[in-house]
Amino acid sequence: MDLETLLSFQWGMMAPEFTILITGVIVSLQDLFYGKKRLSNWLAIIGILLAMVFLSAQYQHVPVSILYDTYVFDQVSFFFKYILLMGTLLILLMTSTSRDEETEKVRGDFHYLLLAALLGGMIVVSSADIITLYAGLELLSISSYILVGLRKYNRNANEGAMKYIITGSLASAVTLFGLSYIYGLTGTTNLYDISREMSVIDTQLEPLAVLGFVITFVGLTFKISTVPFHMWTPDVYQGAATPITAFLSVVSKAAGFLLLIRIFVAAFTTEPGLSDDLTVYEYAIGFAGVLAAITMIIGNTVALRQRNMKRLFAYSSIAHAGYLLIPLVALSAFSLETIWFYLLAYMWMNIGAFAIIHVLIQNHQTEDISMFSGLYQRSPVLALMMTLFLASLAGIPATAGFIGKFNIFLGALSADPAHYVLAAIMIGTTVISYVYYFNILVQMYSRPKAESSPIQVPKALWLTIAICAAGTLVFGLFPNLALQFFSW
Repeated sequence: MDLETLLSFQWGMMAPEFTILITGVIVSLQDLFYGKKRLSNWLAIIGILLAMVFLSAQYQHVPVSILYDTYVFDQVSFFFKYILLMGTLLILLMTSTSRDEETEKVRGDFHYLLLAALLGGMIVVSSADIITLYAGLELLSISSYILVGLRKYNRNANEGAMKYIITGSLASAVTLFGLSYIYGLTGTTNLYDISREMSVIDTQLEPLAVLGFVITFVGLTFKISTVPFHMWTPDVYQGAATPITAFLSVVSKAAGFLLLIRIFVAAFTTEPGLSDDLTVYEYAIGFAGVLAAITMIIGNTVALRQRNMKRLFAYSSIAHAGYLLIPLVALSAFSLETIWFYLLAYMWMNIGAFAIIHVLIQNHQTEDISMFSGLYQRSPVLALMMTLFLASLAGIPATAGFIGKFNIFLGALSADPAHYVLAAIMIGTTVISYVYYFNILVQMYSRPKAESSPIQVPKALWLTIAICAAGTLVFGLFPNLALQFFSW
């Protein structure tokens, strides 16, 4: 590639990615020479805000691709990058006043690793080629492995990081093995070229295409914690610092789902994007449907037995991954919109809940559900905010979580009648989730308070909780604000 061709690309579209990259470098350098954690935190926040400004300039922009269609800027990449950036920003606000001694020891390491993981997720979101997709995935994954193990003197963190990197490496190997089948059958790594080749594939080779689909799907579902590839999740969530757990549950999961969308919607349909002529996809979609069903059932039922709040939310996250698989199984023109809205709602309610859990862990030095005992008496506002987030996670009306689940339910009903089973399982498992979510409410409102002292909540954490509560309520009462924004 000559210099003239290189300069002809619209590099300005990558301004958000370049901003995160430069911010990460600056944060790492200032940590090396000055070692001020608070400064690293605010530099990272400023960098993400600047990246969001550059991203806003791409709204309603004509889709653009650079580097010979390997990196794309379209409606899908725009809206999913918004979730990644906003989710990371909220998590940085959570950590701006952290009193975790072990987190303090690593200073800026946390921040530039978080930015590196964010950059990996953004690369995944815009990639239209297997090679760039995998590069972004590994940048996200390796940074996440290190983030989980940052608390090196914590035994749970060591155990979680070890399990995470072993199972993550295995999943990466399986993913590459499946992608090798796809490349061997099509002779290209570009997703749109793969789509074209798959549409005219010889019937004798279809079993190999289905095999490549299933193997790759198995490798990628590790990233979104679906059963039976979920066993790493509870230990990793418990071992990681609470803000890192929130990052894995929201930002990493959003990138993982976009990765599935890019490969299986773009590559296995006859046209880039969604199509009614699904070729290979329709033969293997039953496999994804079975995973969605068992993920919803096991995630919600095992959560009933949990007392550690991080493990409880880990199984809750597994259950929500099952819900999010339904739009991919019942594929329609509204599936992308449905997945995006649900991930947006999940970002507000989950990060808000983790912010409150973070406060209580710092005040009580325990992760047991008993830390919520008498919360309404000690801090009525915190109790009301947690009630809102739990109601949204459970899918109670007037919350963003309810609208997200309702859209998924309608999408399943409007598709093939065979998908009615998934819709029924979703309703049943949602009712099961009421038990463990409302058990937290019982602790807050009906149990005597464990301590009489008021709970200290830093201003930055109040800001995080307030933003998440506003998003949960506004998009629950006025969902069209988000849906119209998505339909540029």
